[in-house]
Amino acid sequence: MDRRAFLRLGAGTPALAGLSGLGLGLPAMAAAPAPDAAPAGLGWRTYEIVTEVALPAQAAPASVWLPATGGKLGDYQRTLATRWEAPAGQARAALAPGYDVRMVVVGWPEATDGPLRATLTQVVALRDRAVDLGQAPSPAVPRESAAVLREYLRPTRLLPLDGIVRDTALQVTAGAGDDVAKARALYQWVVDHTCRDASVRGCGTGDVAAMLRTGGIMNGKCADINALFVALSRAVGIPARDAYGVRVDLSQHGFKALGKDGDISKAQHCRAEFYTAGYGWVPVDPADVRKVALEEAPGGLPMDHAKVRAARALLFGAWEMNWVAYNHGHDVALPGSGAPPVPFLMYPNGHTVAGTLDSVDPDAFGYRIRSRRLA
Repeated sequence: MDRRAFLRLGAGTPALAGLSGLGLGLPAMAAAPAPDAAPAGLGWRTYEIVTEVALPAQAAPASVWLPATGGKLGDYQRTLATRWEAPAGQARAALAPGYDVRMVVVGWPEATDGPLRATLTQVVALRDRAVDLGQAPSPAVPRESAAVLREYLRPTRLLPLDGIVRDTALQVTAGAGDDVAKARALYQWVVDHTCRDASVRGCGTGDVAAMLRTGGIMNGKCADINALFVALSRAVGIPARDAYGVRVDLSQHGFKALGKDGDISKAQHCRAEFYTAGYGWVPVDPADVRKVALEEAPGGLPMDHAKVRAARALLFGAWEMNWVAYNHGHDVALPGSGAPPVPFLMYPNGHTVAGTLDSVDPDAFGYRIRSRRLA
């Protein structure tokens, strides 16, 4: 029997919509809000993101955890609708404890006559974001709550804030004045002392202390490089967080390496941001500076190349929103898995009768993610 569900995420409602009234036997998460409309104003673009999973029939009992896009994020992202279909499966919306990490969990308790299939479709509106750090901080900028700021100042399993992390952060920011100056010093240091490593699987793991202990240029991918910025910022008292998501379109800023459309199964990308009063959350992305240096042209580009310098300037204070955010979560416990928490939820996760599926290998796992821009 097909189990189908459709939910919408209200503009001001962080919880997922309730489904019990649809007669599907799925657990209610919250009272269903009114359907959210596409936001008005210039610069918004709307995308459909479809995740499809197909596992062999003999894989059951099996479960998959599919990341869902964040709801209303600042003035740059609105999730307009989410729907799923899981023939012969049992599907539900779920939240991981802490961080508002949203997902759809699909389970197949027994083998079926054909493949185990599930489809998650999300419609998201996006627009570019930028913070003008050349202007004086404004008291009109809404302040983040003290509880949220405390959350993004604490250590995590892979982001310790003592020892080599704190010592490094203090050295890098010595002599810097306010938090913006400190964050800028950390950003420049991370760009200068890291290197994107194409051999790292997926987006890396974000083990910050291990990176610093290398004693030289620190190799990694976005979840390593941007986590380093986040941990160093927190270590000197600046609230900071990773943003885990996926690229959904080509870059309109002329960076071939910083965009992907169509099949985005391997286009996951982690970004970062820090908070300071009078500016709010400030977007940064040192990892993409290193991606431009490595991948923008065959053989790579030197760090003093005009295109690398342009990316370096742009990505302290701005994000091109050809990318959608899932969540800010660390050490994410997958509901019902019984397994240890994963470092972050940016890829589909799965477990079958044969064991844990390889999240960063779409073909071996059996998933495909596609995006398209809607008119």
